[in-house]
Amino acid sequence: MKKNFIVVITSLLLVNTPAHAIDAKYRQKLERSGCTQMSEMQGCDINKSKAENAKANVVTETPAASAVQSAQANLPPYAGNWVAVGPTGATVAEIQINNQEQVKVNGKLVKAKRSDGALVFKQGFITYTIQGDRRLKGEDYWYDSDAKTKGPVNAK
Repeated sequence: MKKNFIVVITSLLLVNTPAHAIDAKYRQKLERSGCTQMSEMQGCDINKSKAENAKANVVTETPAASAVQSAQANLPPYAGNWVAVGPTGATVAEIQINNQEQVKVNGKLVKAKRSDGALVFKQGFITYTIQGDRRLKGEDYWYDSDAKTKGPVNAK
């Protein structure tokens, strides 16, 4: 019984050796060609240069470019500079919203909260609402509860 157990354990240890997916030469070819393992399966040739693969439209973007795009995709939809416009076309307020959703209206920091997919904040009698879904047009607005006026908020 012990003999069989030792044979099984020994064979398992021999079979369970670590496997390395990419060797150094293959990694260098991937770096030189601008390919990834995924793009190689889609036709990227690791024996060509980045320029040759780009010319053949196989490599569409570098990993750094995709990292920038994914970082931009993670930005809140409210981030940026906004202008509240009055009924006559005059500027009511200049609004800055940073990546942490901190809001400044005309340079003054105001408290903001999310409400039903929108960012809502108030300064004085004016309440500003900026929608989170950027596909909705004309949904960003301000409302003055004292003067009972309303107007659009536009991205700069």
